Amino acid sequence: MTEPVRGLEPRALWNYFADLNAIPRASNEEQQAIEFARKFGEQLGLDTSVDATGNVIIRKPATAGMEDRVPVVLQSHLDMVHQKNSDSDFDFATEGIRMIVEGDWVRAEGTTLGADNGIGVGSILALLAADNIPHPPLEALLTIDEESGMTGAKGLQPGVLEGKILLNLDTEDDQELTIGCAGGKDLVLEGTCQDEPADGLVGRLLSLGGLQGGHSGIDIHLGLGNSNKLMNRILMGGAEKFGLRVSTITGGGLRNVIPRESTARVGIPTEMAAAFDQWYQEQTRKICNEYVATDPECRFQSEQVEVQSVIDLKTQASLLNCVDQCLHGIHKMCPAIVDLVQSSNNLARVVVGDGKFSIASLVRSNLDVERDELAESISELFRTTGGQVESPGSYPGWEPTPESAIVKLMTGIYEQMFGEKPQVLACHAGLECGLLSKNFPGMQMISFGPNIRGAHSPDETVQISSVQKFWSLLLNTLTQIPAN
Repeated sequence: MTEPVRGLEPRALWNYFADLNAIPRASNEEQQAIEFARKFGEQLGLDTSVDATGNVIIRKPATAGMEDRVPVVLQSHLDMVHQKNSDSDFDFATEGIRMIVEGDWVRAEGTTLGADNGIGVGSILALLAADNIPHPPLEALLTIDEESGMTGAKGLQPGVLEGKILLNLDTEDDQELTIGCAGGKDLVLEGTCQDEPADGLVGRLLSLGGLQGGHSGIDIHLGLGNSNKLMNRILMGGAEKFGLRVSTITGGGLRNVIPRESTARVGIPTEMAAAFDQWYQEQTRKICNEYVATDPECRFQSEQVEVQSVIDLKTQASLLNCVDQCLHGIHKMCPAIVDLVQSSNNLARVVVGDGKFSIASLVRSNLDVERDELAESISELFRTTGGQVESPGSYPGWEPTPESAIVKLMTGIYEQMFGEKPQVLACHAGLECGLLSKNFPGMQMISFGPNIRGAHSPDETVQISSVQKFWSLLLNTLTQIPAN
């Protein structure tokens, strides 16, 4: 299904993107992608290496007449978010992404597309392979594990790169030049619970699906439904009104994805089952109507099942209260930059079963101190369940430098090419520039890219005409990099 994509322009970029999308490349499972990139550089006869972390670095000399220009690092990440619709039979481990062209957009069939950040990688490979594009000395930096922990950027050793300007190709709006980003902190709650016999209870399997989902940083301000919060609303109401007991919960997934689906196996006292079923239909209809503007495909279902055991009532009450009280969404807007979210939290995953429970969350903020304060507040809430809270990873924000030479250069180039000023701003996503700026403090950095919508969800799309715009901006920028 890649043939229509391979015929798009710029053809080299789309073909390398299609080659990459034929390879499984989930975060922490990028070995095939690493080998693909390594062999690519070596076959071109370029200086190619893979560092101890797994990052691929490929160096290409300047074209004739540009040897004296400032060396440029082109940076993108190899991994992608693997998410699919619940009714999809797609196997990420064995299949290539099934891409579809619809008008001016490319999407995938029932899964994430991988345009984040495959378009960036494809553009870098196209530049490395080209023999007719003028450019300064180039270093391609293809990092791993950006989506789940940024361990590639964390593990890159100071002094490895020689470039003085870094172009990060991981922004998702072609009108934006990104010069700053949020930092993030992962929180994971783990605990145990006691199972009790489900005597006198009839079972129900409650399910919620069809929510939009999306990027937990870029899309957090959109008010999208969170499956964990919405299912919890049903569970709390059912427990209060009908004596509902929880057996298992499985909601959400990756910590940087707004959760789209949730299922809960519950027990209802036999004498309350009919009343609960009627109430459930009424309440879920209200919720779907509440979110009709943002999540029009929202749908709840219920089916009768057997339930053998439920968790102890004390743990159930503390867990449901914890999820209810936990912030999801915007914590604070930035007072200095219009419409920029300064801090937020994504209540990403809730799992209960087999005598254990787990909740995962991702706190973001453009201010590291505010990120840590919010994370500690949520951690205190998590501890009320009696479980243990850990932070398996964190990364710093990227402080904007609007007066840097590369920002001024690209702002001018953009305005000259497209007849309007770009939006020069910081974003609420986490970009690797935050970490890279710490290890390479003298390096100028900027991020840009094409229009990508619905990243981190099966609704992910990338705009064909925008890729062409992004490509022309990239090439024009490389020709105007100044001399050392």
